[in-house]
Amino acid sequence: MEQKQEAFKRLLIIMDELREGCPWDRKQTLESLRHLTIEETYELGDAIIEQDLSEIKGELGDLFLHLVFYSKIGDEKDAFDVADVLNQVCEKLIHRHPHIYGDVKVTDQEEVKRNWEQLKLQEKSDKKKTILSGVPKSLPAMVKATRIQDKAKGAGFDWDNKDQVFEKLQEEIQELKVEVEKNDQEKMEDEFGDVLFSMINYARFLNIDPELALERTNKKFIKRFNYLEEKANGQHKSLNDMTLDEMEAIWQEAKKV
Repeated sequence: MEQKQEAFKRLLIIMDELREGCPWDRKQTLESLRHLTIEETYELGDAIIEQDLSEIKGELGDLFLHLVFYSKIGDEKDAFDVADVLNQVCEKLIHRHPHIYGDVKVTDQEEVKRNWEQLKLQEKSDKKKTILSGVPKSLPAMVKATRIQDKAKGAGFDWDNKDQVFEKLQEEIQELKVEVEKNDQEKMEDEFGDVLFSMINYARFLNIDPELALERTNKKFIKRFNYLEEKANGQHKSLNDMTLDEMEAIWQEAKKV
């Protein structure tokens, strides 16, 4: 524990020194750091997908720096410091884990999640916020859909089982098909969005992270497409010069590699 505390203290000292002596660090604001933090978060996400523990360690360090940086700026504004930030999250964790710090009994992780959302809703009710107001507006659409569904579930608004969700998905696909046949662009877009939302909901019932699943498919496609391109180059051809049957034959090879 002492070693961890010393490491954190060292980062705080370095942050003070950079804020005082480095022209770039002195210039940064909460707003200027925002897009950099988002970028760092995505870099951490990439490292996690790659399961590169060394890279994860490095990216976590970058995020730690950003959190300390925001806290330093808050301190300069006399709004909050790093101790305020850490104490607030500690109090939040204690409050939202009554099965650990109180006498509430839970049977599984789903009950823990339900309690968490209910407690969160109680906190928000004091501030006159809605159930879904805690979902950040700037989240990517797929992540946002997942969080919306999680929060609705926490409020008791959810399907009973995955079969019902799959039936709803099939219903949405049929509605999309109808609009495609009508060639109504605006309604096609609406129905396509409904299909995606239902797919994400079905993934939730299957305990699948849709973002991770899609990214794995992206990587798989890139690998196979690169194989196809390399094979074509080896035959002194461009993909535009090949027939679909020729490309499909190589694609099937790529699936076995």
